[in-house]
Amino acid sequence: MLRLTWVQPEDLLGHELRQAAQDGREPKAIAARWRAAGGPEAPATAGASPAPTSRYLRQLAEDLLDELADLPSTSADDEPTDLRKIRAVCADWPEPLLTSAPSHQRLKAAWLGRAAGCLLGKPVEKLPLEGIRRLARSTGNWPLSTWFTARGVPDELLDAHPWNRRSAATSLAENIDGMPEDDDLNYPLLGLILLQRHGKAFTTTDVARVWLDELPAGRTFTAERVAYRNLLSGLEPPYTARHRNPFREWIGALIRADVHGWTNPGDPAAAAGQAYRDATLTHTANGVYAAMFAAATIATAATGTADVHTCLRTGLTVVPPRSRLARAVRQGIELAREHADFDTVVDELHATYAATHHWVHAVPNTALIAAALTHADGDFTGSVCRAVSGGWDTDSNGATAGGIAGLLAGHPAAIPDRWTAPLKNRLSTSVGDFNGIGFDTLAHLTHRETHRS
Repeated sequence: MLRLTWVQPEDLLGHELRQAAQDGREPKAIAARWRAAGGPEAPATAGASPAPTSRYLRQLAEDLLDELADLPSTSADDEPTDLRKIRAVCADWPEPLLTSAPSHQRLKAAWLGRAAGCLLGKPVEKLPLEGIRRLARSTGNWPLSTWFTARGVPDELLDAHPWNRRSAATSLAENIDGMPEDDDLNYPLLGLILLQRHGKAFTTTDVARVWLDELPAGRTFTAERVAYRNLLSGLEPPYTARHRNPFREWIGALIRADVHGWTNPGDPAAAAGQAYRDATLTHTANGVYAAMFAAATIATAATGTADVHTCLRTGLTVVPPRSRLARAVRQGIELAREHADFDTVVDELHATYAATHHWVHAVPNTALIAAALTHADGDFTGSVCRAVSGGWDTDSNGATAGGIAGLLAGHPAAIPDRWTAPLKNRLSTSVGDFNGIGFDTLAHLTHRETHRS
C-alpha cells in the first residue's frame, strides 16, 4: 500500500496542533475533539503513519486543519510574514557594502563545503542524539572529526541505531563515490535556474514555475511537498505556504538560501529579500526568517572581509528581534560562547527544544547552526562536525554550516582534502541538466549570476 508522506490529512493534523501551540494560538479544544474521535498523534520521525485511517477521521482532520487556520495568534505582531512589517520591526536593517564579487575559487569552496557538510550528516539523519554519539564513539570518531563509518561498529549498536537506510549506501566513508543526490543540493541548483531565467527581480510565482518545470514532486518533502500539492490544486502563492501546511516553519526555506547570499556579496538586505521571495512559496514567519537570516549571513561572508561572528550578527539584523527564531539563535550563540565543551551546548539546546519541536523545525536547527559556527570560530572541520554532532536535521545543518565555513575559508585548498577528495568534483541530481556536474562549473555559473540584475 502506498502511504504518501507529508500530505495525508490525518498525519498533518498532529503537526498543526503542535504548530498552533508554538505560534500563539489555542488549540486545546480542537485537540480534544481529535483525541475523542480516536485521531492518532503525528508520526514522530517519518512522514506518514504506518496504516491508513478511516474516511471519517480523514474528513475530520481536513475540517480541523481549516478550523486551526482560523484561530487568532498572540504572536502575530512580533512575528509578521509581510516583508514591510518585517522591515518595520528590524531597527538595524543592513545597508549594502562596497565590495567585489567573490572569486570562482571562493564560490567553489562554498559549493564544496555545502556538499561535504550535507554528506557528513546523511547517514545519521533521523537518529536520536544519543544514537549519533554512540555510533561515532564506537569507531573512535568523537568528538566528531571525519566521516561516519560502519567498520568496527558492533552489530547490536547498529540494530539499536541503524543508519539512514536511503543514505548509508552512498554516505558512509567506505561508500562515498562523488556527491549523491540530496534536496540540500537540489535547491541551490533550482536557485541557479531561477536566476538564469528571471534574474534577481524574480517573483514568488517565478519560483513556482521553475519548480513545476524542473523539480520532480517526489524530490520534495514537508512544506515543499504541501506547497507543490497546493500549486497542483490551483492555489497561488503565498497561499500555497499557508493552506493545510503545518510544516511552514520547518527548515525547507533555509536550505534554499545559499544562492541568494552568494549572488549578493556585501548586500545582506538584497540577499534577504531574494530569500524572502523564494521562501514565501512554502513558508511563513520563522520559516521565512531562517532563510533570510542564512542569506544575509552568507552575503556578508561572501565579501571575504568579515569573520563568522560579524556574519551571524548581520544575519540577525533581518530577523524580527522578538521572534522565536531570533531568541533561539541568540541563545545558541550565547551558549557557544559560554561553554568550552560543545556537547554541553547541544544538551542545553535539546533540553530547551527537543520535547516541543520536530527534528526538522527551523527554530532549533537554526540555533544549532549558529552555535556550531560560533563555537568553531568559523573553522571548516569544526563547523560541519559540530553542526552534525548536534543531531536534529543533520544533513541540512551540515550543509548550511559547511557552505558558510567554505565561503569563509575562501579557497578549496583551505578545506582539508579528506572532505573534498571523495566528492570527485561530481554531483548527482534529478534537477534539470545538472546531473554529474562539477563543483567548478557550478562556481562559474554562480559567479556569472552575481553580475546580473
